[in-house]
Amino acid sequence: MNKVDGFQYKTLIPIRFADIDAFGHVNNAIYLTYFEIARSSYWEEVIEWDWDSVGIIIRRSIVDYLKPIILTDEIYTYVRTSRIGTSSFDLDYIIVKIVDGKEEICTTGQTLCVTFDYKTNRSLPIPASQRLKMEGK
Repeated sequence: MNKVDGFQYKTLIPIRFADIDAFGHVNNAIYLTYFEIARSSYWEEVIEWDWDSVGIIIRRSIVDYLKPIILTDEIYTYVRTSRIGTSSFDLDYIIVKIVDGKEEICTTGQTLCVTFDYKTNRSLPIPASQRLKMEGK
């Protein structure tokens, strides 16, 4: 399977029976959970986020539904950091399903993330080491 252009990270997403709605496809609200699973893995495996020093909150989520996903589909989510500010950054997502051995794009999305100090309830600058990893350095 080829990587989607510009995305270096992808992860398998397990589809649960509880994700399926009365019409037999993944319910629209579940896509945000799939994004969360993918970004958590991305932050752990690629960015190596230090949760003890800086938290992250989601300020905005966008989901574009292109094709339905059903229980028996094999799906993966691609994640990348597409914009980095002082204390916020954007993550882009592409959910693909495997059809006849090829990836078919089902959903795209984006979240606006803000680095956050839960003790002071204020945003913080993105730590330098995580910024470098988001930049791919």
